[in-house]
Amino acid sequence: MPISTKETSALLAANAVSEAPALIASAPASAQHRRFAFGVVVVLLVVFLTSLPFATIQAPRVDAFLTVSQAIVLFAEFLTAIFLFSQYSIQPRPGLLALASGYICSGLFAFLQTLDFPGAYSSIGLITGTPSGAVWLFFFWRFTFPLSVIAYVLLKEAKETIRPLARLGSGQAIGITIACAIVTTLGLTWLLVAGYLPSLNIGAKQQPLVQYIAVATWSLNSIAVVLLFIRLRTILDVWLIVAVFVSLPDLTFAVFYAVTIRFSVGWYVGKAFLLIGSWTVLVVLLWETTMLYARLASATILERRERTNRLMSVDEATAAVAHEINQPLGAMSLNCETALACLTISPVNLEEIRSCLMDVMTDNRRAREIVTGIRSLFKSAPGQRTTIDISRLVQDVLRMVENDLRVHGISASTQFQEGLPMITGDPIQLQQVVLNLVRNAIDAIASAPGATRAVRLAATRGTNSAVSLLVQDSGPGLTSKSETNIFDPFFTTKASGMGLGLSISRRIIEDHGGDLRLVEANSNGCRFEIILPIAATSDGESFRGLSATARS
Repeated sequence: MPISTKETSALLAANAVSEAPALIASAPASAQHRRFAFGVVVVLLVVFLTSLPFATIQAPRVDAFLTVSQAIVLFAEFLTAIFLFSQYSIQPRPGLLALASGYICSGLFAFLQTLDFPGAYSSIGLITGTPSGAVWLFFFWRFTFPLSVIAYVLLKEAKETIRPLARLGSGQAIGITIACAIVTTLGLTWLLVAGYLPSLNIGAKQQPLVQYIAVATWSLNSIAVVLLFIRLRTILDVWLIVAVFVSLPDLTFAVFYAVTIRFSVGWYVGKAFLLIGSWTVLVVLLWETTMLYARLASATILERRERTNRLMSVDEATAAVAHEINQPLGAMSLNCETALACLTISPVNLEEIRSCLMDVMTDNRRAREIVTGIRSLFKSAPGQRTTIDISRLVQDVLRMVENDLRVHGISASTQFQEGLPMITGDPIQLQQVVLNLVRNAIDAIASAPGATRAVRLAATRGTNSAVSLLVQDSGPGLTSKSETNIFDPFFTTKASGMGLGLSISRRIIEDHGGDLRLVEANSNGCRFEIILPIAATSDGESFRGLSATARS
């Protein structure tokens, strides 16, 4: 029987709208993030190792390279700090303030080093007027950033455990952090300008002090990478490792190769790595923020649609049914009371009793007609049927539940038979069916701890010109009673479930000429199968879908 969009609103309410996605500072890092970050590190490491034999070769002097690249660094570091402050304003965590202060100091020291670099804006520099001034500013730059990363690692699990911060609003805490970063930068620069720091000789005969400071700075950056790796939890942690790692090549040249010769190949490579590192976290923040916004916008649209449908199909329909059906129900009750009264009278008036029962039948028929009429009033036209690629539909559903899978630590794998044919149906309704089964699988796995936490979706070409889609989970399974009643309306195994999802899903599939059934349910999990007919062309030949290989 046809099913309307209104009748699927309960399913949309229960399953389509999830909680607001986590922020990047607290969102768990997925295996995909780790693999991609590892790939970036490997590529950069290969580039670094390839450049080592040429590190001491003098390259053409391009003064504009430093001014342009470090102006870009300043821009990127400040933007990253702004993003981190915005994350703090939503989820106050002291670690974010520490990290943001490091980015501010990093951007300021990059700018000051450019001002004092001989040949950038003047032949001897604008701040100290000595060749060693730019070297000290560089070490300040590369020393304060790893310190802030270490502070972030140590404080990132804390929320408002620091009492002074707990008494401040987010705006005040951010303002104080910015002020402290600026004061720290200006204070270290003043020590340099006032002559409290020794002069550093650079070049081929650099003094040991330069290497000692470089070793200390290199070690501090390495410690930051190790601590991040040990306490790796979130997406931000993964890409901070990359950001700190790319600062090591420049320091490595100074420590092990004594390459502080400006405008050498090693010098250019080191500066290029610093430029990449300044943009790493910013690009990830921009990308993840855009993706989170897209998921939130999708959830908001579904929530609004569900709210509108529910108000119409529940509130208005219930009021209309109550108003219209009260009259025939009242008449039936009165006729029954009259018939009972006739039975107490002697002799029994059979004709009167027969008349009352006939009236009851008439009122009962009228009540049925009222219900049918109101149902047709709130029934929407069936959705438009189109040809659908089942593999693409499954991938769309998995993208919708990506955050839920990540939060619960569940892996999702797909396997599609090569040359899988297309099917015909309403893409929105079929998407909701698959979404309901996947969310049920996630809830089942999350409700019972286990070593295996996986959801598997496999699509194959079945018999009788049909496509079969299996949805399998590693949850606790079902009892024999639940197996029998699992598709009954209002039957649920969840504490807060409505019991409508599977019932509505089966009706949708049956309306599409297919079948939805429970294939297996045991202690290793459940396996549901959706069978849908293959789309056919006018000449009877089925559409052939794009081939898809197994992926996980």
